[in-house]
Amino acid sequence: MAEVIRMPKMSDTMEEGVIAAWLKKEGDEVSSGDVLAEVETDKATMELESYQDGVLLHIGVKEKEAVPVDGILAVIGEKGEDFQHLLKEASNGQSAVESKTEDSKEEKPENNASEKIDTSNINASIIRMPKMSDTMEEGVIASWLKKKGDSIESGDILAEVETDKATMELEAYEDGTLLYTAVEDGSGVAVDGVIAIIGEEGADYESLLKAEKQGGNDAKEEVKEEVKTETPVAVSSASPSVVSQPSSSSNGRVKASPLAKKIASEKGIDLAQVNGSGTDGRIVKKDVEDFTPSVQPQQTGTVSGDKPAVNIPQIVGEERSEKVDLSQMRKVIAKRLSDSKFTAPHFYLTMEINMDKAIEARKSMNEVAPVKISFNDMVVKAAAAALRQHPDVNVSWMGDHMVKHSHIHMGIAVAIPDGLIVPVVRFADNKSLSHISAEVRELAQKAKDKKLQPEEFSGNTFTISNLGMFGIDEFTAIINPPDACIMAIGGIKETVIVKNGEMKPGNVMKVTLSCDHRAVDGAVGSAFLKTFKDLLEDPVRILI
Repeated sequence: MAEVIRMPKMSDTMEEGVIAAWLKKEGDEVSSGDVLAEVETDKATMELESYQDGVLLHIGVKEKEAVPVDGILAVIGEKGEDFQHLLKEASNGQSAVESKTEDSKEEKPENNASEKIDTSNINASIIRMPKMSDTMEEGVIASWLKKKGDSIESGDILAEVETDKATMELEAYEDGTLLYTAVEDGSGVAVDGVIAIIGEEGADYESLLKAEKQGGNDAKEEVKEEVKTETPVAVSSASPSVVSQPSSSSNGRVKASPLAKKIASEKGIDLAQVNGSGTDGRIVKKDVEDFTPSVQPQQTGTVSGDKPAVNIPQIVGEERSEKVDLSQMRKVIAKRLSDSKFTAPHFYLTMEINMDKAIEARKSMNEVAPVKISFNDMVVKAAAAALRQHPDVNVSWMGDHMVKHSHIHMGIAVAIPDGLIVPVVRFADNKSLSHISAEVRELAQKAKDKKLQPEEFSGNTFTISNLGMFGIDEFTAIINPPDACIMAIGGIKETVIVKNGEMKPGNVMKVTLSCDHRAVDGAVGSAFLKTFKDLLEDPVRILI
């Protein structure tokens, strides 16, 4: 009997997935355990596995398309089996909504409703902005690799597109001529927005655009393009002579490859002063690397009397600001942490810990440990041991109820270029320091390579954020929901310690526990923090 394959929920925060690639096609025989497709989530690229035998009768989603959790992906059954009734039943609710939407469209009066444009005989196709990740809402055309009038073959790369995750290549899936490009380099296009038109030479692509405009899409595109084409005004105190000719398009935007822009940003080079050697004056990597800023002439000034003349350099300055679009990861971080900060009543507990014995213990352990143990590994182990003694801190706030966990899964905040992610060390209280050290290193590398699996970044019951390696003495962290607590770890600092009325040199570390007052009270958090302090000040107790 045929069965509908739906988009599984591959992480606790996943709302939709993108079909990166189908590894099976319609008509293929499928066995239980076969990988049907690769699915991009908001964290990683996962494999979609079949749980039954049969024939892949139907694929309902194209590659690069997003599908909400529980959305229909495919149908598997016996060869020749009728599956249409399954699709109708599965999409019954969705059809009702679409029908209602269509009815409302019909009721809305339009001036040109009677002049609907027939595009069936036009041998051309609209190229739209594909959804290249499940969180993508728009893409930016970093550069066009083909220009209007060029012959295109299936598989040719039309343009480079900057998404919320990476810069990707936009591939053509048909042969023809590039009749029309909707936007210039550097402009943003919403998902499903018109990018270009490919078809037979001389095809009436303008009718396609008019038909698209009747649907109301062009109005949104025009507004977006007006915003994107604004350019900053440069203000200079120098003379009006031109230092170099900028490589820019007609709208004032500098033409440069994404790599050239990145290198220029790192070196602090103004691309407007760089001459491009690429196509149509486009600035490439070599132009930026070979660029030498011109030396400004000095102005000689004299003063009355016998004092020598003073050379006053001509200061050239420019007021310049740049709009930075948010990555999708940054948007998710902003939303989740804003929700946490403004809905969870935070309170903070700070404690100073003497790390002298911890330093000695770490030095001794690293003489025999198979992997190098860090202070962060000791913090993770001590926190896990303290949670075992104080289970009321190892809880999650779920809105209308709390969940108290008997297991201890430690989330470790890891900074990556796109933002922040929290890999999880599961059952941390049952693992040795060497085990924790090796696992944290592996998870951190996977996080940077975007190869974490769902079970490796979900399910944490407590989170640690450590900025001590950056020289931060003390800070507060925002709770990572649904956890009830997060602990901020500062750096170890050599200072004067008063003990038994005597001042002695020592090493201290400050930690701050952020607590959700809905789930954890001050006395409970303080008791946990005291146990954590005792364990680090006498590390042998961690092993008991």
